[in-house]
Amino acid sequence: MDSNNTHSPMFLVFPPEVTNAEYQTTELTATVYNSQNPVQKILIRKLKILGTAQILLGIMNFSFGVVFLFTLVSPFPRFPFIFSSGYPFWGSALFINSGAFLIALKRKTTDILIRLSQVMNLLSALAAAAGIILLIFGFLLDGAYICGYSPDGIHCSVATVLFIGILTILMFFSIAELFISLFSSILGCSSENCEAFC
Repeated sequence: MDSNNTHSPMFLVFPPEVTNAEYQTTELTATVYNSQNPVQKILIRKLKILGTAQILLGIMNFSFGVVFLFTLVSPFPRFPFIFSSGYPFWGSALFINSGAFLIALKRKTTDILIRLSQVMNLLSALAAAAGIILLIFGFLLDGAYICGYSPDGIHCSVATVLFIGILTILMFFSIAELFISLFSSILGCSSENCEAFC
């Protein structure tokens, strides 16, 4: 740097809109627009809770499917019906996805995300209804699953209680997921242009 230029002034060139007095405004106005009524604000706060519940139900559903994976041991020659249908896996994938869409909708609300969330919640509700039907068939078909293949009845009653208990918990999770999904999808479709989510 040259020592002769160190004390020279610097000039800034502004466009005429900034320097002319006729273009300058002295009064700034701002309009605050609040598009959400109090009910919509409460519903938006609940989306994250519902989404988290859906994700947790999906993870627990998947976990019980993994437990059923270990039931193909001697003396049981086949998997339980509910495992063979694959419901713990495809149902949990839909539940986790619909919960993720609800959480994403809480963070950023766009029309596409609203529609995707509604579709995913509707698919989750259908999956939960199908899961309930499959679990009823599982209760009917596999009620004597453990005792029917056991050569000795020593552990029959304990294993049957455990198996029926897991099916009952899966039924409870499916019913809870059905209600959460229906609530989320009907809530979005019941208001005009999905304003309940906005």
